[in-house]
Amino acid sequence: MTEITTDMEAIIKQAMLSFVATINEDGTPSLSPKASLTVSDGALYFADIASPRTILNLKRNPAVEINVVDVFQRRGYRFTGRAVVLPPGNDEFSMIADWVRATNGSEYPVDHVVRIEPTSISPLLSPAHVFADPPRSQDEIRDTYRQKYTVTSGLCKPQGTA
Repeated sequence: MTEITTDMEAIIKQAMLSFVATINEDGTPSLSPKASLTVSDGALYFADIASPRTILNLKRNPAVEINVVDVFQRRGYRFTGRAVVLPPGNDEFSMIADWVRATNGSEYPVDHVVRIEPTSISPLLSPAHVFADPPRSQDEIRDTYRQKYTVTSGLCKPQGTA
């Protein structure tokens, strides 16, 4: 298994939204947003709150890729691996379900929990990191994109909107 670093964990927490790619029965990709991605003991987990297609796809084919990008830092990670769908009653299921409900509210259903042990991890960097000349610091990039999205009081409003 590939190691999940503290920076990767921090990006997952800061980004708050990840995108999980699975494979449909006909071989086409299926992409689903997840706000429940977390890390525990070197594995990734997310809850099935409203993801019947994701679960069906993973039960049929456990290949999965998860992309997480912090929109303000303009960087993130691509996690590739194999998924295991955990049923209710499993200790890992209970740990993640309890966390989801504590974080979001007791009304959130958790039908399954998915554990992913990454087989490969690669960084995702926007052109702001790769092509800027002169190179910009992470703080400069973050400040630029906070201004671009008019972030005030923790709320995000794209430029040009009322």
